[in-house]
Amino acid sequence: MPGPSALFRPFSLGSLELANRIVMAPMTRSKSPGGVPGEDVAAYYKRRAENDVGLILTEGTTIDREGASFDPAIPNFHTEEALHGWARVVEAVHAVGGKIAPQLWHVGLARKPGTGPHPDAPSDSPSGVLPDGKIIGEPMTAEDIADTIAGFAKAAKAAVDIGFDAIELHGAHGYLLDQFFWDGTNKRDDRYGGGLVERTTLVQEIVRAVRAEIPADLPVILRYSQWKQQDFEAKLAYTPQELEAFLGPLSDAGVDMFHASTRRFWLPEFEGSDLNLAGWSRKLTGKPAITVGSVGLNSDFMGAFMGESSQKSDINALVERMENNEFDLVAIGRALLSDPAWARKVRLGQFDALEDFNAEALKELA
Repeated sequence: MPGPSALFRPFSLGSLELANRIVMAPMTRSKSPGGVPGEDVAAYYKRRAENDVGLILTEGTTIDREGASFDPAIPNFHTEEALHGWARVVEAVHAVGGKIAPQLWHVGLARKPGTGPHPDAPSDSPSGVLPDGKIIGEPMTAEDIADTIAGFAKAAKAAVDIGFDAIELHGAHGYLLDQFFWDGTNKRDDRYGGGLVERTTLVQEIVRAVRAEIPADLPVILRYSQWKQQDFEAKLAYTPQELEAFLGPLSDAGVDMFHASTRRFWLPEFEGSDLNLAGWSRKLTGKPAITVGSVGLNSDFMGAFMGESSQKSDINALVERMENNEFDLVAIGRALLSDPAWARKVRLGQFDALEDFNAEALKELA
């Protein structure tokens, strides 16, 4: 097996200085009662940071919008108690030399009415319509959109005040920002709807609002995906040219790095090239990119929610692609749940000591 040295090169972007290229992927845990991350959450992230994870991306944490969350145990990023909790998380990660960024989130129409910390609130969405055409709500008004943009900007400022090292916006997987990207859910006829480029307008405005509240050198990461929870085969862009048209305005608005979410990192995104989605993101924008998707495991993550475990697999292909500079960072999800020391074991070449993923790991903050 090739040595893992490519994964352990330092990385810098603006004010963000990382010891290596390994990122903890954001994973919803629903272990923050009342939306407040406790000492157990701080210890959970600290364990990964002290075991050589270069950058922690937190689980999705919701902005100050009543319909932003579908679970009261998902952490929020706006109440005084939750922000105090996040400050303890940052302190714990920094104490062991780690770096951390919050993933700011609004679930949009993925929230069923009557759920979350504000069950009487409506669920936000671009058009109130599902991909199959079923109407289940009202489109967001101009005031709703303005309040949502302000909510992301407010959260970004809070992240800076707390001491986070970067910010990630969750624009993937069929949640609110992705619902504006996707023609299946965005049927608006104002400036927030239309063609592929026009459907990026909301996120462009969010990025600019966030940038206005944070230091110029603090990185803003955008997580995006082609696939949706509602449709694994969904596409935003069918060709490199369409992907370039989609990413260009977002890059120009101030995204510093693209976190290209795929279910299996080794699959090529377009015919005629071996590049995956992160590789294309880097090639087309010139911005750094994070790859993700079943790294170190032999099956994708969807089965985990049905109690399925996964066996460890080698990372030869990952290392080779890192050596070729196809992408800049690699996000690890389930492998870090069952094995908090995954990154350290890889650094030391202790591949036989890596653990399989056991779905029981989802039940506790180990």
